[in-house]
Amino acid sequence: MLDFWFFFESILLGIGLAMDAFSVSLANGLNEPCMSNKKALGISGMFAFFQALMPLIGWILVHTIVQKFKALEAFIPWIALALLGYIGGKMLYDGIKGKDEEAECKPLALSLLIAQGIATSIDALSVGFTIAEYTFIPALICALIIATVTIGICFVGVKIGVHVGKKFSHKASILGGAILIFIGLEIFISSFF
Repeated sequence: MLDFWFFFESILLGIGLAMDAFSVSLANGLNEPCMSNKKALGISGMFAFFQALMPLIGWILVHTIVQKFKALEAFIPWIALALLGYIGGKMLYDGIKGKDEEAECKPLALSLLIAQGIATSIDALSVGFTIAEYTFIPALICALIIATVTIGICFVGVKIGVHVGKKFSHKASILGGAILIFIGLEIFISSFF
């Protein structure tokens, strides 16, 4: 079962799932332009953790309580919209409010990163249905591949955001907030089509 196609499909899943996390990573870099490489890697790791965890939770739900998960599936876009809308709105507000101030480096709180990780990966629960035919070990390997792809993509996103954030100071927070709100809306709207 662990052939070329298994790894290829797992990498593609990782790329697809990491796109929202990439955009949020970009916004985080814009918001904190003095971020160190260590923190950028930590943020990327947080997103990778949730991107790997959610498909595994979905896989477990498929193998245990599928019907209960189906009922909760309708709330996933609402949760993502609420979390990203709130976080993005706060970044927008802070960016607009501080437009006359000198650019400062506001570190991202751990609770904010956890909320972002959940919001950007909650739709990955449904990937548990995609990998439902796997036994546990292949499902775990698939999740680890998704995490590896996500950490690389998100690190690049953070570093691009940091680079752009240094050039545009407080305007970067406004852009970052708008990106988060857009991602929340995209997840919400795409769930209906």
